[in-house]
Amino acid sequence: MIKSFLMLGQSNMAGRGFLHDVEPIYNEKIKMLRNGQWQMMTEPINYDRPVAGVSLAASFADLCSKANPDDEIGLIPCAEGGSSLNDWHPQGTLFKHALSEARFALETSEICGILWHQGESDSHQSLHETFYDKLSLIVETLRSELNLQNVPLIIGELGHFLGKEGFGKYSSEYQEINQELRRFAHEQPNCYVVSAEGLTANPDGIHLNAVSQRKFGFRYFEAFSNKCHISGPLADENQSLKINHTYSKNEQIYIHSMNLAQGKITYAEFEAQMAKVMHP
Repeated sequence: MIKSFLMLGQSNMAGRGFLHDVEPIYNEKIKMLRNGQWQMMTEPINYDRPVAGVSLAASFADLCSKANPDDEIGLIPCAEGGSSLNDWHPQGTLFKHALSEARFALETSEICGILWHQGESDSHQSLHETFYDKLSLIVETLRSELNLQNVPLIIGELGHFLGKEGFGKYSSEYQEINQELRRFAHEQPNCYVVSAEGLTANPDGIHLNAVSQRKFGFRYFEAFSNKCHISGPLADENQSLKINHTYSKNEQIYIHSMNLAQGKITYAEFEAQMAKVMHP
């Protein structure tokens, strides 16, 4: 059975890293739930906007797959750019949609973890004062509805670059939100917080860039696999940028088919490459 993970939060969980800034990850054992089907993962995974891009989930899932080579890994994308905790209230559309997707995924998978990243939209106007209670209600209801009380919840800090420039300058109370996130993770059961120290942004000043998303996924994986808080950068997280993978036949077919569909190669080139795949 597929080992799956819920992706919840706002744009930095959906991913806004530029696709051309990092090497793509293709692994036929990593699936994403799309149109009710488990499809082979390709980024953007969480297509909430046309500007969706690299997220932390891809490197997280790739590490899960390497650590558990006999398992299939599934990603359940439900993040929504710009969403506040109010938008994630259990009576709201985003929460109900996530429940629906999760219940559908449970028919063919086991949900093993919840990946959460949210807070930029609550980093102003003293919203941090009610942040803990709102997040508690969301998490408690989600766990209860899906019977996931014992499943690890991994939450990431907001980028330490916020409050300075671009769109990020409006998240002036990000440090207060990070304090609440750390408090929540240390007080709630089966919850672990991941530091965003040293991570950097796109030119917009609010979204993690692709390299940082790969590193963030590495940190999320360490928190999940070791059931521990991550208090800062990890010494070996740069390895998340190196894709040491020999593509299988199915993966090669997938890549060549996508290149053809995107106009990167001609049909004649596609045929030639497919011949090499089928008759190496």
